[in-house]
Amino acid sequence: MCFLSIVIPAYNEEKRLPVSLPQIIQFVRQQPYTVEVIVVNDGSRDRTVEVAKTFEKEVDFIHLLSVEHGGKGHAVKAGMLQAKGEYRFLCDCDLSMPIVEVNKFLPPSLSGYDIAIGSREAPGSRRYNEPYFRHLTGRVFNTLVRFLAVKGLQDTQAGFKCIHGKAAEQLFRLQTIKGWGFDVELLMIAQHNQQRIVEVPINWYFNRDSRVNVLRDTYRMVNEVWRVHQNVRRGLYDLPRE
Repeated sequence: MCFLSIVIPAYNEEKRLPVSLPQIIQFVRQQPYTVEVIVVNDGSRDRTVEVAKTFEKEVDFIHLLSVEHGGKGHAVKAGMLQAKGEYRFLCDCDLSMPIVEVNKFLPPSLSGYDIAIGSREAPGSRRYNEPYFRHLTGRVFNTLVRFLAVKGLQDTQAGFKCIHGKAAEQLFRLQTIKGWGFDVELLMIAQHNQQRIVEVPINWYFNRDSRVNVLRDTYRMVNEVWRVHQNVRRGLYDLPRE
């Protein structure tokens, strides 16, 4: 058991990990609480495993978890259920949100929630260098998400989310979507079961080397959002009564 688990889904990240992991290591070593870092290798075809193992050998709080390739949601679910932290933080490998902002999501800065989501739309947030078209498509997608699934949240897709350990054990066991749309499903499960979600304003830097293909991935995510909408109606997201 530790205070914080940082879960990093990684698919073909041999170039990003050597940049992001040293920043995360430096951050962790400056904190007064205990941390584990779980790199979830999602069946990478490059040197992701070798790179992660190098850090794992040198740093005792870094752990590599390898799963068959199934998509980002698949990797995140595996990492979150493997994690032991009281708080479990989903962290994109590109660190488009600086890692030092993690403490915004944790006590004493923030407490009393089930899920805290990094938001690029909440008051006080800042976006840097994002192309207008990318921002526009994101807002259109969010409008669809709020109409079909998650109500009231202005940004469901930023790759930085903190889930309380107890909530993580409940929510991720009900997750079915393996791709990019897992964020919407996770938040929908939480809302459906009256769990508390808060948006945390973050500084977010657009990465021109982003893996997201706006047209292809938006189409896939729209289909996944519709599946979430249907799953709610079927009662698939009901948490078991204690």
